[in-house]
Amino acid sequence: MSPIRARTGLGALLLLAALATSLAACGKKGPPEAPGPASKMTFPRTYPAPD
Repeated sequence: MSPIRARTGLGALLLLAALATSLAACGKKGPPEAPGPASKMTFPRTYPAPD
């Protein structure tokens, strides 16, 4: 295997690993939840009528 081909393969592998790591790091487990106690939640509510 030539050094240029080996370097290209290594670069592609590192790029793939970087993309996979960045996608895995930005997720959150579980469904999204609003902060605060449920008794104080004011959303969802309707938008005010436009003037």
